[in-house]
Amino acid sequence: MDLHRSSTIILLILSIISPATLSMRYELLSGHTKCISEEIHANAMSVGKYSIVNPHEDHPLPASHKITVKVTSPQGTAYHEADGVSTGQFSLTAVETGDYITCISAVDHKPETMLTIDFDWRTGVHSKDWPNVAKRSQVENMESDVKKLFDTVTSIHDEMFYLRDREEEMHELNISTNSKMAWLSFLSLGVCLSVAGLQFWHLKTFFEKKKLI
Repeated sequence: MDLHRSSTIILLILSIISPATLSMRYELLSGHTKCISEEIHANAMSVGKYSIVNPHEDHPLPASHKITVKVTSPQGTAYHEADGVSTGQFSLTAVETGDYITCISAVDHKPETMLTIDFDWRTGVHSKDWPNVAKRSQVENMESDVKKLFDTVTSIHDEMFYLRDREEEMHELNISTNSKMAWLSFLSLGVCLSVAGLQFWHLKTFFEKKKLI
């Protein structure tokens, strides 16, 4: 960082509000940096949103209104970095307990420009709305995976109903076939008995005519 930039650490100890929720608006001069420290416990979810307030709502944001944002762990590991942006968001799950720092730097500009920054940082139960501030790509990937699982479950569900319908059709077909076979058996027996009776009557008549009986 050059001589035109200065760095200020803002340690926030607020007893009148929950330390897990930080929402603030402050001014930042171009070429300067402000850092915000938040104590986060290990395995806690934390999300943040930041944006530059447009000084003229009826006009586009001036090109001079750009910031650089970096979020680091107590050990200096970078969890989020953005350069030359006007708005953004981040999410992280703390791997260690300690002070996590978000530094927002206003891009150097001549003449100097005063930026107004909106910053919202939530941790723990206050970050339950994290899908709304997590990276869009992560949400889209999760949504895609859920859709794939849903399609798989739907396919299995439809296949089970199809197999059940086929089983019922086969069961009805077996009952119908058995019933037809029973009637066919009785009909065949009747035909056989009728043929046997006719043969007996024919033979008896033949032998009587020949006076053999």
